[in-house]
Amino acid sequence: MEISGQVRTARDMGLVACTRCTRIWPAGTRHCARCGQKLSQRAPLSLQRVWAWWCLGLIAYVPANIYPMLETRTLVTTRDNTIIGGAVEIARHGNWGIAAVILTASVLIPIGKFLAVAGLALGITRGSRLSRVRRQQLYEVVEYIGRWSMIDVFVVAILSSLVQLGAVVSISPGTASLFFAVSVIATMLSAQSFDSRLLWDKTDPPPAPRSHMA
Repeated sequence: MEISGQVRTARDMGLVACTRCTRIWPAGTRHCARCGQKLSQRAPLSLQRVWAWWCLGLIAYVPANIYPMLETRTLVTTRDNTIIGGAVEIARHGNWGIAAVILTASVLIPIGKFLAVAGLALGITRGSRLSRVRRQQLYEVVEYIGRWSMIDVFVVAILSSLVQLGAVVSISPGTASLFFAVSVIATMLSAQSFDSRLLWDKTDPPPAPRSHMA
């Protein structure tokens, strides 16, 4: 649904909204009289925090896909599985649905979040072809699905606690589980650090090309 006509933000009308209780106050008000939250037109250093958490999440995501996520030990064998390797192994046993869920939650969603957050942040500084409404909707989707990226960590924790048969079979979290948890938490903090009000700020139009005609 597109918004027709000119969009006037609270900042354009000399107002500021409380990010905690959504109460509107005149611009220049320092604290919300309802909940005590400190008021600001835009969160200071919002994009810097977004990029800092984004870089941390991306750095941690690389070893999360290289190191084993799950270590299975039996009497005679020891098997280590990465995220993708574990999904492929599950698919070989005929569980295509579970493999698809793991790949979606552990590969497609994190990569999509990296691209979406980076696109939103770059759109603030360099402009974007997407409308403000579409970018706001994209931001809300990214913030909503962030929690579902932890499904791999939850599965590993459950398996580790349930499958412990002493010397016969044991399952323990691999090194990748720590990096994956750090990556997910960092990307969630990156999305939460993003001040979505920046999406509605007016951007200056690009300068018109100069004519070389005399």
